[in-house]
Amino acid sequence: MSSLSYMEKLLDSVEVEWKPLRTEIKTITAPSKLKSGAYRDTGRFPIIDQGIEFIAAYTDEDVTPVKTGEYIIFGDHSEHIKYVDFSFVQGADGLKILSTISANARYIYYAFQNFYKKELSYKRHWSSAKETLIPIPCPENPQKSLEIQAEIVRILDTFTELTTELTTELTTELTTRKKQYNYYRDQLLSFEEGEVELTLRDVGEVRMCKRIFKNQTSDEGDIPFYKIGTFGKKPNAFITRELFDEYKAKYNYPKIGEVLISASGTIGRAVIFDGQDAYFQDSNIIWIENDERKILNKYLFYFYQVADWNPSDGGVIKRLYNENLKRVKIPVPYPTDPEKSLAEQARIVTILDKFDTLTNSISEGFPREIALRQKQYEYYRDLLFSFPRTEEAAA
Repeated sequence: MSSLSYMEKLLDSVEVEWKPLRTEIKTITAPSKLKSGAYRDTGRFPIIDQGIEFIAAYTDEDVTPVKTGEYIIFGDHSEHIKYVDFSFVQGADGLKILSTISANARYIYYAFQNFYKKELSYKRHWSSAKETLIPIPCPENPQKSLEIQAEIVRILDTFTELTTELTTELTTELTTRKKQYNYYRDQLLSFEEGEVELTLRDVGEVRMCKRIFKNQTSDEGDIPFYKIGTFGKKPNAFITRELFDEYKAKYNYPKIGEVLISASGTIGRAVIFDGQDAYFQDSNIIWIENDERKILNKYLFYFYQVADWNPSDGGVIKRLYNENLKRVKIPVPYPTDPEKSLAEQARIVTILDKFDTLTNSISEGFPREIALRQKQYEYYRDLLFSFPRTEEAAA
C-alpha cells in the first residue's frame, strides 16, 4: 500500500481542526527546583532542564519531584522540546512543564515538534510557542480522534526506536573498534626494556615554517595558513601565493609524507603532510626532518599517538619545546639491523593502517547513517501530519 493510500485510509475524509497548543495543554508547576550546583552524576531523582541532554543530572536532595505522568517539556530559552513519562525534578527556571487535557500526549509532542517555528531572537519564546497550531483529527468524535492519534504515534515511535537502536549499535561498534585499535597500537609500539635505542634527536632535525605575522594573513586567499587552533581542521586564515612561493623556496618546508605535530595546546596531534599547498604556524606546528633510513614516517605517525611528550608547563598553555621533543624515546624494533627494522616497522604500520581504516570508516559512516534515518523519520512525520490546512493554519 502506498504512503498516500495509507494516509487516505487512516484519515478516511475525517474533519481536522487546527487548535492553538495552549487550548490542548495545561501548565504544571514543579513543587521544587534545583540549581546546577546540586546536580550529581547519580541519585534518586533525574533532573530535567533546558539543556540538550535529555536528563541533565540526578539528585539525592530532600525535594519533592514532579509526580509520574506524561509531560511535554519546553525550554523557554533553549527551545528544546522533550517528552517525559516519569517522575523528575525541575532543574532550571524558564522550563514549561505541559500536560495534555484530552489529546494523546505523545501525539501533541510530535505535532509540537513538527509545527513549532523557532524564534531567532533571545527573548522568551513561550508567548509565541503556545500559539503553535496543532491538527486535531475528527474533533467531533473524541474516540476516533484518539485512535488516529495513537496510530500516528505508533508509526513515529517505530521510526524513533529504529533510530535509537541504530545509534546504540553504531556507538557500540565504534567504541569496540577504537578499543581494539588502541590495544593493538599500544601492544605493537611497546617493546621490552633495552630495545628502545633511539630518541627523536637521532631521527632528524626539528623543523618549522617561517613566522607569519597577522598582518600578512587574510580571511580569504590563495594558500591556507594553519594555526594551532585550526591544525587538522578547516583553516580560517590565508596568505598570498606570492608570499607562499617566496617562503617555501627560502625556508624550511615539510616534504610529502613527513608528520606535522602540534607543539602547544593539544600536544602531539599528528597530521601526515599530503603535499597540498599550505603553510603552518611557526613553533606551534613542527616536524622532524626524516629521511626514513631509520624510521618510517608512518611509523612515527602512530608512535606520536602514544608518545610520552613531557611538555613544559611553565605558562598558561603547555608547550613542547625542541629539546623536550628531541629527548623523547621511540621504541625501535631491531635497532642494530636497519633493514630488518624497517621491514618490521612496515609490518606494524600495515596492521595499524587496517585498524585505522576500519575505525575511520565507522566514524565517518556513523553520522551519515543517523542523518539518513533522521531524514526518513522526518519524511514520514511530515506525511503523517499533512492534514488539510485552513487559511489560518496555512498562514
